[in-house]
Amino acid sequence: MDATFDVAVIGAGLVGSAIARALAGHRLSVALVEGRDDVGDGTSKANTAILHTGFDATPGTLESRLVRRGYAMLTEYAAATGIPVERTGAILVAWDDEQLAALPGLLAKAGRNGYERASIVDSSQVYRMMPHIGPGALGGLVVPDEAITCTWSTNLALAADAVGRGAALLLGRRVERVTAGRDATVLHTPAGDVRARWVVNAAGLGGDVLDGLFGHKRFTLTPRRGELIVFDKQARPLAEHILLPVPTARGKGVLISPTVYGNVMLGPTAEDLDDRADTATSEAGLAGLLAQGRRLCPALLDEEVTATYAGLRAAADSPDYLIRADAGRRYLLAGGIRSTGLSACLAIAEHATALLRDAGLELLARDDLPAPPRMPNLGEAYRRPYEDAARIAGDPEYGRIVCFCERVTAGEIRDAFAGPIPPATLSGLRRRTRAMNGRCQGFYCGAEVAARFAGGGRGAA
Repeated sequence: MDATFDVAVIGAGLVGSAIARALAGHRLSVALVEGRDDVGDGTSKANTAILHTGFDATPGTLESRLVRRGYAMLTEYAAATGIPVERTGAILVAWDDEQLAALPGLLAKAGRNGYERASIVDSSQVYRMMPHIGPGALGGLVVPDEAITCTWSTNLALAADAVGRGAALLLGRRVERVTAGRDATVLHTPAGDVRARWVVNAAGLGGDVLDGLFGHKRFTLTPRRGELIVFDKQARPLAEHILLPVPTARGKGVLISPTVYGNVMLGPTAEDLDDRADTATSEAGLAGLLAQGRRLCPALLDEEVTATYAGLRAAADSPDYLIRADAGRRYLLAGGIRSTGLSACLAIAEHATALLRDAGLELLARDDLPAPPRMPNLGEAYRRPYEDAARIAGDPEYGRIVCFCERVTAGEIRDAFAGPIPPATLSGLRRRTRAMNGRCQGFYCGAEVAARFAGGGRGAA
């Protein structure tokens, strides 16, 4: 491209999209540069979609502060944009004496993180809250403000908001080389060069490699595969709250969580890999999950499985977020963002913007910002179009169901293509509408959905 942007943000996942949105709120020209053909198509699309309070973060870390701040910011942003959020609460269940003894320390840690609403309960209270879990629970720590949300809608809203504010979304531009100049940095991609005065690295799993192109060797990322099993909506009464294990140094372990789509999720595993693109599930991983699920909630294994999938988390060798500005290179790194990136993304963007200002980027706030986008509701706790008689009366396409498992209508598929960032693939359409995401996984509706995708959201002629 011939233009020179003021800032190029590399990576259109949750963090990169949030940073681009924040920067586009100033009098700057901003490019959001993404190597894939859609926003949120990497690490951000496959996570547990839990909105964390930050109660169990390491006190005093940047991550702790930004998760706590981000929880409040994303809760407010979700209300303004229609992103579904359900405050289900969570219970950390102790299954042995060692875990039970760890609960007071976790409660104290929550307090040091500024979260005061957690409480320790005995086994009888645990079973009153979650009567279907397996035998042997000795007690628990209740965190009433943990919530579930839709990571797909969140990512799309942030990217669409950035575009609405004037940011240029450049898809299919994987940065392969970097040439630093006196006045601008050139990002070399297969689809052409992108020039920018400042560069933000929010490249997720590629963040350490990209950091190296700017002359740094500050951290190493290891792809950590997390496999999950999604159970059918009929299993939802078994898990009205998030069931968390007592965390270890390895991670937060296997959980059982409801989803905003009405399902129940079991996982994730935690397996370090060498391949940064390996999102295949494994026989051993799924067998291990089923074994843990049988202990945690035996009745869950009697329910139908809707889907299995795996996501890759960016496991860094740094104990905290790495968000640092390099004024000399006009460069900012937002790296080492683990699974809390969903909860913290808006606060990360706020923090990154302040660092860029301190590093010398002139920021003049705009007073002409458009309203944020209103996202289509993908959550079961809110009214869906097929349930809205007035909406159907105004447009019968909202009463014409295409995907029966998920009750996705022709109107919703049409609207996805009319949005600011239309889907480029069937997977992208799935993330925008839930089409083909139900128990038949597109067996019944796949042909019609594909035909409507080929027709730009319309039915076959």
